[in-house]
Amino acid sequence: MKGMSIIVKKTAQLISGMIFIYGIYVIVHGHLTPGGGFAGGVILAGSLILVTLAYGEEFFKLVREEMGTTIVESLATISVILIAVGGFLFGSKIFFNNFLPRGTVGELVSAGVLPLYNIFVGTEVASSIFIIFLSLIIFKEESPK
Repeated sequence: MKGMSIIVKKTAQLISGMIFIYGIYVIVHGHLTPGGGFAGGVILAGSLILVTLAYGEEFFKLVREEMGTTIVESLATISVILIAVGGFLFGSKIFFNNFLPRGTVGELVSAGVLPLYNIFVGTEVASSIFIIFLSLIIFKEESPK
């Protein structure tokens, strides 16, 4: 898969940036509006998948080995676990307890550790879905025809 025409590539390049920014918006504002880590992570993965479909697998130099996305996925999962343990250590001996100041209701920084959970869950979901997509591409190319 060498990629598509120059028109498709440039359109995907413009649209994927806007989709990526919207995904970040959904993740960051997840505690104030509908959405959050999972929905924003799916949107982020969609923007990366769009670029991969437009430019082909050569864009990310796809090979069948451990990629950077698996490292990002692992770090995001470990971060969620560390925040949960932090609630146990710094809070009231309850996992996932809020140990940061809550702030003013309705403002962006107003939910303690919840925005951190959204960010790390969004990162984990985006990298997981993108890994699944890349795996499908790699194994499709390697299958006998």
